[in-house]
Amino acid sequence: MSAVGVGVIGAGVISDTYIENLASFPDVEVLIVGDLLPERAKAQAEKHGVPGHGSAEDVLAHPGVQVVVNLTIPAAHIEVSSAAIAAGKHVWSEKPIGLDRAGAKKLLEDAAAKGLRIGQAPDTVLGPGFQSAKRAIQSGLIGEPMFASTTFQTVGPDLWHPDPAFLFAEGAGPLLDMGPYYLTGLVSLFGSVDRVAAVGRKKFEERVIRSGPKAGETFAVEVPTSLQVIAGFESGAQSASLLSFDSALERHGVFEVHGTEGSIFLPDPNMFDGKIQYVKAQTTLADGDWGGQEFLDVAQEGVVVGRGLGVLDMVRAIAEDRPHVATGELGYHVLDVMLSAQESAASGEFLAVASSISAPVPTVPAGFDPFTATL
Repeated sequence: MSAVGVGVIGAGVISDTYIENLASFPDVEVLIVGDLLPERAKAQAEKHGVPGHGSAEDVLAHPGVQVVVNLTIPAAHIEVSSAAIAAGKHVWSEKPIGLDRAGAKKLLEDAAAKGLRIGQAPDTVLGPGFQSAKRAIQSGLIGEPMFASTTFQTVGPDLWHPDPAFLFAEGAGPLLDMGPYYLTGLVSLFGSVDRVAAVGRKKFEERVIRSGPKAGETFAVEVPTSLQVIAGFESGAQSASLLSFDSALERHGVFEVHGTEGSIFLPDPNMFDGKIQYVKAQTTLADGDWGGQEFLDVAQEGVVVGRGLGVLDMVRAIAEDRPHVATGELGYHVLDVMLSAQESAASGEFLAVASSISAPVPTVPAGFDPFTATL
């Protein structure tokens, strides 16, 4: 079987790393780049040696494209993904899967009816950092996982982004922009969320752009910019997550899981690798005194790549007739959890999450090799 043809729709900054990584995998071949601005698609195609370029329609009409990688803005995700499914293509989409439940649910139904796959970012959960920690948890290293704590807090992208208003608009904010990394990780470890509660607030009703050509301009803030989210999982596990664009103290990438026999510290879920450590539960006192805690390392196993790893896993899963890791179903459930948290913050109530995932999220074997062809 020859390499699977891939078409990319959306030639923004994130397309650089996707195209570079996909080009390094022998199982896939990027055939065409499309964009609303064809000249931008042309520039990206020429930069990366991709043979074709044009509009989104050109990508969907390309006879060699079997998988469409949707890198458009979140508001366009469902529209573009639906068009790809209608054209008979499998889809990998950047996060989130969409901005509303009804559209995302219909997308999954349409794909299933056509026997097509939906893959959903983030694929950082396939990286050797997260997967090595997941395998350690599954081995019983910390006993039964009980609860998790995650933190993403920053002063806000209005400090550095030249045009940040969209990150503070409906469909974004720290919850929908950064939440997918943390919540996808939590669901990958604990399974489906069955209830959620949240509180949220805005630091300011308007914010000021502080860098770039628009510095000094103001824009309206449409969504909460700090949220505390509590989730209860069907497994009995619990989690507490802070997501904030309002903190003078920068602290992000915090992902801790605490079990009956110890605690483990996972890498930043926005990264594909990182340091993993654990602490054993203290069971005795040394000479009657508190003995302190010893931080022990967990070895990271696997090849570090980057964005696009989920596309490769989906392509191989199709050929091997197995489930892929970062599914549309997982992406939909994470969206449902985030929207439920948003609704909880507005209502002040604990809310049931209607969706669930039908099976545990697969674990990536330590020997998964992106650079050795399997097709």
